[in-house]
Amino acid sequence: MKRVGFGDVLRREFSFITGNYRILVVSWIIMDLAMEMPTPNFQYYVQALGGTGVALGMIGFANFLAMAVVAFPGGYLADKYGRRWLITTMTFGMSLSFLFFALAPTWHFILLGSIVSSLCLIYQPALFAMVQDSLPLERRGMGSSIIQLIQGTFNTPGPVIAGFLLLQFGLVTSMRIVYLIMTVLFLIAAVWRLRLKETITNGEPIRFSYFISSYPKAIKESFSVWKVVPRSMFWLFVGQTLVMFGMSLTQVINALYARDVLLIPEEQWWLVFVPLLLTMVLASIPIGKMVDKIGRKIPLVLGLFVGGAATLIFVTGNLLTVMISMSLFGIAQLLAMAAVTALSTDLVHPENRGKVNGFVNFMGYIMMAFGMLLGNYLYVNFIPQLPFYVTLGLIVPEFLIVLFLVHEPKKRVGSI
Repeated sequence: MKRVGFGDVLRREFSFITGNYRILVVSWIIMDLAMEMPTPNFQYYVQALGGTGVALGMIGFANFLAMAVVAFPGGYLADKYGRRWLITTMTFGMSLSFLFFALAPTWHFILLGSIVSSLCLIYQPALFAMVQDSLPLERRGMGSSIIQLIQGTFNTPGPVIAGFLLLQFGLVTSMRIVYLIMTVLFLIAAVWRLRLKETITNGEPIRFSYFISSYPKAIKESFSVWKVVPRSMFWLFVGQTLVMFGMSLTQVINALYARDVLLIPEEQWWLVFVPLLLTMVLASIPIGKMVDKIGRKIPLVLGLFVGGAATLIFVTGNLLTVMISMSLFGIAQLLAMAAVTALSTDLVHPENRGKVNGFVNFMGYIMMAFGMLLGNYLYVNFIPQLPFYVTLGLIVPEFLIVLFLVHEPKKRVGSI
């Protein structure tokens, strides 16, 4: 009897990482090396460039509004004309957009860079659709978690490097270096993505004029697609949108809250991202396997509870307890993302995934745009804890929607 070694087990578990999925995995590894580097000090950087008051809310609002504008044509173009052209071209655009951040003389250039970068994310529905096209049905939870694992693993050095650069060069210079690094790495990833193969074989050749001329039809088809997808997908979308809105309320001011209310020094804030990313590295594969083994709904409910607990701990925390809360945020994100990605793939047929992703992104980004603006406004004009309390309050309807209105299909799309 042939002995099965550890290498054989690994090859069997990860044998589905081939073709387009492998190319995307490698590109994410390259991009994620620097992706988290600007996050810890971004809010401080905006303030250093003169962005006080609700400037952060305005940047967040413009950022997600721009992402919403391109969500509909992104999904429509992905399904009608194919995924590859959008993904490769807009990755090049993303890389160049970081120069606005690197060279910004005032916070207004951060605002402009955010808009340009977000418009390039028109490729997101195509990206998600290509991932879904490339994963076997029995590996959908694992496939989603591997993406989270990559992001956690290769993002982990980012906050440490950002902290080192901050101590060596000061806030503004260190952030400029960070964005130049991002520009280079995204260019490398864009070149690598030229290897992708198209997954929509009947797609028409795309022209630039389609971006404008297809918009009305894209909106119409993105709305009409809900007539043919299961009702559970609609309620999953509603719950997902509420979660995105709640997250945006606090993410726009969490660094300022930590510094000004919790009295965590600005130079130490980057430390809280290390346990967050390490947790995502350690928990991503087990959570992915759990989603594939026990189903999608239980992990989704658990994710809501863990996210609520993390928010409660953060509000009254210190450096140590905020680190714990960030680890819990990582677990909550893994549970929710793996479950939502797998369940939406189970429910929606391939020819509709781009349109559904486009619609979900559009509404989610609209809600996050207003959430960023509202969260910053509540923080500045009322008690600073209010954005966190509103986020906690939203967990109740999110939980009820998932528990009573979202159901796993008896037969998953793609199963025999």
